[in-house]
Amino acid sequence: MDEQEAQQRAPAHALSPEAALAQYHSDPAGLDAREAGTRLAAQGPNQLPQPRRRSPLLRLLAQFNNALIYVLLASTLVTALLQQWIDTGVILAVVLVNAVLGFAQEGRAERAMEAVRRMLAPMASVLRDGQRQAVPAEQLVPGDVVLLEAGDRVPADLRLLSCHGLRVQEAVLTGESVAVDKDCAAVDAGAALGDRGCMAYSGTLVSGGQARGLVVATGTETEIGRISGLLSSVEPLVTPLLRQMSDFARWLTLLILVFAALLLAYGYFVQQLPFAELFMAVVGLSVAAIPEGLPAVLTITLAIGVQAMARRSAIVRRMPAIETVGAVSVICTDKTGTLTCNEMMVATLVSAGHCYSLSGSGYVPDGQLLRDGAPVDPATEPVLAPIATVASLCNDARLHEQDASWSVRGDPMEGALLVMARKLGLDEEELRQRWSRTDAIPFDAGHRYMATLNHDHRHRACVFVKGAPEKVLALCSGQWHPDGAVGLEREYWRSRYEAVAAEGQRVLALAMKPVPDDNRVLEFDDLDDGLLLLGLVGLIDPPRAEAIEAVAQCRDAGIDVKMITGDHAGTATAIARLVGLARPEAVLTGADLDQLDDRALIEAVRDTDVFARTSPEHKLRLVMALQASDMIVAMTGDGVNDAPALKRADVGIAMGRSGTESAKEAADLVLADDNFATLVAAVREGRRVYDNLKKVIGWTLPTSTGEALTIVVALLLGATLPVTPVQILWINLITAVTLGMALAFEPLEKRTMQRPPRRRDEPLMAGTLAWHILLVSVLFPCGVYSVFSYALGQGYTIELARTMAVNTLVVMEIFHLFFMRNFYTTSITPRAVAGTPVVWLTVALVTLGQFAVTYVPALQQIFGTAAVSLRDGLVIIGVGVALFVIIELEKQLRLRLLRMRGQR
Repeated sequence: MDEQEAQQRAPAHALSPEAALAQYHSDPAGLDAREAGTRLAAQGPNQLPQPRRRSPLLRLLAQFNNALIYVLLASTLVTALLQQWIDTGVILAVVLVNAVLGFAQEGRAERAMEAVRRMLAPMASVLRDGQRQAVPAEQLVPGDVVLLEAGDRVPADLRLLSCHGLRVQEAVLTGESVAVDKDCAAVDAGAALGDRGCMAYSGTLVSGGQARGLVVATGTETEIGRISGLLSSVEPLVTPLLRQMSDFARWLTLLILVFAALLLAYGYFVQQLPFAELFMAVVGLSVAAIPEGLPAVLTITLAIGVQAMARRSAIVRRMPAIETVGAVSVICTDKTGTLTCNEMMVATLVSAGHCYSLSGSGYVPDGQLLRDGAPVDPATEPVLAPIATVASLCNDARLHEQDASWSVRGDPMEGALLVMARKLGLDEEELRQRWSRTDAIPFDAGHRYMATLNHDHRHRACVFVKGAPEKVLALCSGQWHPDGAVGLEREYWRSRYEAVAAEGQRVLALAMKPVPDDNRVLEFDDLDDGLLLLGLVGLIDPPRAEAIEAVAQCRDAGIDVKMITGDHAGTATAIARLVGLARPEAVLTGADLDQLDDRALIEAVRDTDVFARTSPEHKLRLVMALQASDMIVAMTGDGVNDAPALKRADVGIAMGRSGTESAKEAADLVLADDNFATLVAAVREGRRVYDNLKKVIGWTLPTSTGEALTIVVALLLGATLPVTPVQILWINLITAVTLGMALAFEPLEKRTMQRPPRRRDEPLMAGTLAWHILLVSVLFPCGVYSVFSYALGQGYTIELARTMAVNTLVVMEIFHLFFMRNFYTTSITPRAVAGTPVVWLTVALVTLGQFAVTYVPALQQIFGTAAVSLRDGLVIIGVGVALFVIIELEKQLRLRLLRMRGQR
């Protein structure tokens, strides 16, 4: 009884076919229609549940539930109340454009779920009432017996009852690049998903063979349904920028309001100033202090980054993710199709006397044969021609070239063998014309080899065999030699096989046997005697050449790269070594991860770079463990199994070509070219965007604070205002967006990719930037009051003195702009002085505006200004130069101190 109960609780992959049929109360001939209907009514359809969808109006309103948008809307209100209609229009336009873009991208999680649902097969071949029928896949129930053939999409989770040469492409679940051989033998209950050879999972693709399978899970109970549920439960993180902008807006607004109220009370009760005049001065102070143009410029900076990344084949799906990309401290990358080409290639070839390597890339039939690192002419190696012949003829694949691009029709490993044959100088099409296939034994997981019987035009016949080395070795009685058959050195071949396999390569053995010309039928017994071993080939999904360089660049930038894959540990280690991961030998498998609690995992993940045989839950746990260590995590992937981790990561990055729709919908970025190197370019662009954001802040806040301090000093001292509120409004109108926006277009500074990534909790205004804001905020009123005092000392009218003060503010802002263009390097270089077209355009616009206000009579009446002489204009420019010299000297001193500390 206990044994029966244990069997009832055992997972399907741990049961024999007979036990599985008994557990699900089924029969090899399938269910009858009535029972199937009863089960369907009880268990529900084989489909994933539809998510609750919000109305379009709620989706639109949700776009405004964003800290950055709150600041924009508040700034719009302030500028509207102050009748700064141009600023109001610009900021409002930014808000609306952002909302429209967000509305178009809304529902990412819902669309990810929909993409997963689309992977379910629409129709299924099933046995009902003992007859084969085609039924909608959603009507399948546990206990149904499903028939699978090549090209079918598996409609539900199946326990295989019988199979003949069944191979299933499971990359969407496991990340393995090649189809998996299936059989009916039960496996351990705790076997990883990729090791469950007796199961076929919903959403995977049958690439070859036939099978019958018992439905053991449908809908949400399937593996793909479980991932769908996991995806829906994952909450994406708020990006550091949005969190920092929210905090910044909160304290800055509170500070300005409190200070304005205190100043109003001080001026009215202590200084006893007229309330109307005092109130206008406080309004001017508030306008000066509130950087209403800052949120708009920040959003524009992000939008420019979106466009720049798109030009680099990185499609941004969520705007604030741009700066987060530049902050990543660790990249968790899938192996297949991301670091590798997702194309099998023969890397190693072993003959009776030598071990060769083959160069090349993917399915392109160009490459060199190397022995001990030196090129070898294949024509001088007589043992290679028979190997290439077997590889070409015992093969069902076809090479295809279109527009200089090579692809394989058929099994990827067989395609790699054809490429190898061409590199060795043989054309498979010519061989197939000379050697016609008479009979064949298809590959099957039971015997693990494929054999063909071929005849040529000279009345010769041969049996060609390829398959698992241990199986083929057991069948061979000798080994091929140019002078005739010789004895088989089993230990030599076994050691070679183990050495190649240890490199993470999939190994095949090739053999042949001459037979009489009248043999027209190939039987298993024909392979029992006389088979001659020719050699071994090792296949691997090679790393992308550009990925190797990209990994090196990541390490230079202080970014860890960790490989998380569903593939075998040996294969993962080999690829990690080839691409240059820091610790390729340190490997943890999914089984190892299951033994670690969350705290132990946090410790282990820091010192491990390779994680193999992982499930979606493992990937999600790894991302969360790294985040618990205060790392900013980027996760790349292309399969359904990657979607939950992509959604949880600080930056989810999906592959555009090979990626599934669910992966793309869950991601923040999509790499249109599937190139890991593009990710490094995205990091570079993200760092540029963040640097420019800091430059915008570093330019805007000192100018706003400096303007405000100019008024505060006058109010506290009871002195005449050096600038009027309407003049402050003009300065904000002409400079706030124009000059600040120019910094959004700044190119990458030197050595940006040699700086370590910033911390997750690093504020926007920390350390150097905060000191700079304080320094310039003090220098601005010093410059304004020096010119204002000079003008009054010369006996100028108050209007002219104020005009000179206003122009001094604008000139100082222009010189400050040139300083901020190179905040981390010297500003006095030909490249720095040359500027950019945008910088000179904005400076020209501001200069024209100031000339108009200063010299056009109508505007003089509005703003209370007067014409400034050339001599006084030079004085004003001199103040701007003085500001630039002071802050540049401070920067050089600071950089020198940092270099000295670095030398110590």
